[in-house]
Amino acid sequence: MHTSDSAIDTHCPYCALQCGMRLRPEPGGATVAVEERTDFPVNRGALCGKGRTAPAVLSSRVRLTQPLVRTHAGQLEPATWEEALDAVAAGLARTGRTHGPDAVGVFGGGGLTNEKAYALGKFARVALRTSQIDYNGRFCMSSAAAAHQRAFGLDRGLPFPLADIPRTGCVILVGSNLAETMPPALRYLTELKAGGGTLIVIDPRRTRTAEQADLHLAPRPGTDLALALGLLHLIVAEGRVDEEFIAARTTGWEETRAAAMAHWPELVERITGVPVPRLREAVALFCAPESAMVLTARGPEQQSKGTDTVGAWINLCLATGRAGRPLSGYGCLTGQGNGQGGREHGQKADQLPGYRKLTDPAARAHVAEVWGVDPDSLPGPGRSAYELLDALGTDVKALLLMGSNPVVSAPRAAHIEDRIRSLDFLAVADVVLSETAALADVVLPVTQWAEETGTTTNLEGRVLLRRRAITPPPGVRSDLDVLHGLAARLGVEKGFPTEPEEVFEELRRASAGGPADYSGITYARIEAEQGVFWPCPQGPEGPEGPGGSEGSPGTERLFLDRFATDDGRARFVPVSHRDAAEVPDADYPLLLTTGRVVAQYQSGAQTRRVDELNAAAPGPFVELHPRLAARIGAVEGSPLAVTSRRGRAVAPARITDTIRADTVFMPFHWPGEGRANTLTNPALDPTSRMPEFKVCAVRVEPA
Repeated sequence: MHTSDSAIDTHCPYCALQCGMRLRPEPGGATVAVEERTDFPVNRGALCGKGRTAPAVLSSRVRLTQPLVRTHAGQLEPATWEEALDAVAAGLARTGRTHGPDAVGVFGGGGLTNEKAYALGKFARVALRTSQIDYNGRFCMSSAAAAHQRAFGLDRGLPFPLADIPRTGCVILVGSNLAETMPPALRYLTELKAGGGTLIVIDPRRTRTAEQADLHLAPRPGTDLALALGLLHLIVAEGRVDEEFIAARTTGWEETRAAAMAHWPELVERITGVPVPRLREAVALFCAPESAMVLTARGPEQQSKGTDTVGAWINLCLATGRAGRPLSGYGCLTGQGNGQGGREHGQKADQLPGYRKLTDPAARAHVAEVWGVDPDSLPGPGRSAYELLDALGTDVKALLLMGSNPVVSAPRAAHIEDRIRSLDFLAVADVVLSETAALADVVLPVTQWAEETGTTTNLEGRVLLRRRAITPPPGVRSDLDVLHGLAARLGVEKGFPTEPEEVFEELRRASAGGPADYSGITYARIEAEQGVFWPCPQGPEGPEGPGGSEGSPGTERLFLDRFATDDGRARFVPVSHRDAAEVPDADYPLLLTTGRVVAQYQSGAQTRRVDELNAAAPGPFVELHPRLAARIGAVEGSPLAVTSRRGRAVAPARITDTIRADTVFMPFHWPGEGRANTLTNPALDPTSRMPEFKVCAVRVEPA
């Protein structure tokens, strides 16, 4: 164990930066103090408020410490682990026997470690024999993943390390508010500017991040695709295309150019609200230096055309030769702590470990051999996350849920809450009694970051090791223990070890030869090298790494020699603008967009239990422009009702000129009356199956 005076080096439990931190057990050993870990290159010691206060959730005052089983009277009551596991196994098995294996669903989370995500996917397909598994990472960056795969043949959030960002010439940041979502990462943008680089931020709101920009473009929500096409049109019209790069390293340019040329600047101004001179300024800033990057986040991705929108930004990089070269490229800023690794190793509806396709016979054969099962026994692809949740109570009658809180986080949340309530059986494994866990028939209290060892993969594709720092409270078990116990009760005695490193060793074998190849990565290497970038195949003599002659050093930068397609060329994909699934009309004349605030995280299930964070961000609000506030008679702090075709939410007004006058904003961390996702639209991207969280039509009035 890597220790220093009994302190343990580990990583934050929250976002995909996976900031390094040092935990020092406090007297009595029940909790820990957080210290800076300046040697870890991603955050260099910096932590946001969520990271600093993470130990507060370890307290038995706020977390679950014993299993709960719902009684005949309808109450959740304490139970023994044997009683709880027996009840879960019986509920899942009964449903499978009565209605078939696909009547049992599994829903995972982007916060699960690689080991837990791997084991959960294996459990669904081997112990339950169900195809119905997906996870909340589908709501995070699935559109970027689909666009990455389509253009480059491989999906890794950033194809380069964060350290490259300050060294490039220009960054276009699309739909990201790093200052609030990943505060320690903001230094990469300030260092970029300090070194003479330029920053363009695209966001309907003038956020704290946008205030850092040399140029801020504020398009109407849902029009990012038109904006990217308009910029590409200008790049062509102004003769800024890198014809040599296109000829040598890409395919599909002619069709893509023709599609872009249909989006002339004046049309794009009408669609987006961004003036033509600002479009020209953006092109000039992006094309002036030798190197440049485009980074996207949930803004352009959480749309019913998110894959095409990200594809349009990738096209911009390819047309200017800003991909597959040092200090240039397209990257996605992953959101959840293990959003990258969580989708690589089998808890996604259509994937097997190593980012293999579930429909590929060779992939099925490889993974089945590792698992010791017949390839034909593995189910095919199942429903995507929203479609799975929407099928609860009808086609899917029992659900095992780990590390997610869809009652707050899913689009059209009131409907999803109804679907969850209609289940014959629900089991939830979680750290706290979330809003979803409160509806369960059985609640299983599981360990969290500081109480368990396991790997995560950060937004750079750097595989990291979280180390156990303290002993979990009596009555709490790990998710791996839960899956082991359930599998045994379902007749699968072997194949579900409880030791994380043993699971990781199997994950290495299962991923070997796949796009996300972890076979050359070991716990020892991760510790010795401050993380290892995948893909990292094992050498013929083993995974020794840089210190040995045969191990792969890992792949810090992708695509410098060739792209991961069959012919090594990147694929241009022609796209055209189309409206959001829902546009304003007389009944719903405004646009709603949603996002995060710095002091809360995702559905808030954990951060809302931390006093310091609640003091900083105590509840939901509706952000609106002064002109809109005057028109509807809104007063700062007074309750506003926001209504969409799916429901109504009420929260205090926050009046500011940093938002467009045709748009309102709500953060999505809270349940109850102020639940933003009551309003959001579940219209799905046809490729990624990402819901359209970022834009829907609403009306707003004093409550």
